Amino acid sequence: MALRWGICSAGKISHDFLVALKTLPPPDHKVVAIASSDLKRAQEYADKHGICRAYGSYEELAQDPEVDVVYVGSIHTQHHARTLLFLRAKKNVLCEKPLAMNAAEVRDMIQVAQENDVFLMEGFWTRFFPVSEQIRTMLHQKSLGDLKVLRAQLGFKMDNIPRLVEKKLGGGVLLDIGCYCIQFASMVFGPEKPQSIVASGLLHDTGVDETMAIILNYSGNRQALFNCSMMINLPGEALIAGTDGIIKIPEHMNSPTVMFLKGDRWEWPLPPSLESLFFKESIGLRYEAEHVRQCLQKGLKESPVMPLCESENIATIMDEARRQVGVVYEQDNVV
Repeated sequence: MALRWGICSAGKISHDFLVALKTLPPPDHKVVAIASSDLKRAQEYADKHGICRAYGSYEELAQDPEVDVVYVGSIHTQHHARTLLFLRAKKNVLCEKPLAMNAAEVRDMIQVAQENDVFLMEGFWTRFFPVSEQIRTMLHQKSLGDLKVLRAQLGFKMDNIPRLVEKKLGGGVLLDIGCYCIQFASMVFGPEKPQSIVASGLLHDTGVDETMAIILNYSGNRQALFNCSMMINLPGEALIAGTDGIIKIPEHMNSPTVMFLKGDRWEWPLPPSLESLFFKESIGLRYEAEHVRQCLQKGLKESPVMPLCESENIATIMDEARRQVGVVYEQDNVV
């Protein structure tokens, strides 16, 4: 029986997620409902993507008995409240990254998921690309020897996007794309907390972070270094260096399809898209969607590949980086 999806919000990422689902076998995945605060917009998406039910409220989606799992594609500031709504309605949830605005909200979401005995996962699509799977295999096999240095950079010119420069909308580069670098270190070095966090950043006129550099020092003399910016386009290179070799991702480290190791080139091209996409390589969202299906088939309440303890750890690291740089959101002041 197909996994029955409900879609929360009719925005750009939800469109791309719907297109990505269409590349998976129809017997495995089916979208049965979509909700938006604007019923007209929800209906437009329903008509475009062949979805049978459109709702003008998220409460209606939460109460739909035919929905097995909800994809939350809202902006960051809405992740916490909307995810809690679905969890309390006993719905499984795949929530876009970042899972929430800070670690306190993440812990709240984890607690509610556990109390209601439902599945919750943060949608770090990077984690499920075949390149990422290959990297985890090589690290498990100790192909690089003792890991020592991890480096990544990610940048897109996005300062013309209102959502990214307005603090009340959760703007700033760290929560939008810098989190990909943090999750990369967490995947490679493990979910342990770094021994030290050093962050330096440049703020936009609106008070959000527009460029940031972070150094994470881990046990065993391992170090991760990141640069992220929403002011310029960067190639998105990443490398993992050990005593016996280096893995290199030449570009798009958040959606990798190519990697190099000891002169060998590994490539896993994405399947073609029959529809236009808002974000480059969004067809790769198919990998996390299929992972969710497999987790639910096994009766799991969280992903072994993107566990909730890692989501909390990533949020904690970002909290500290923002503290050092001086970016405070209204959600940080909630007691």
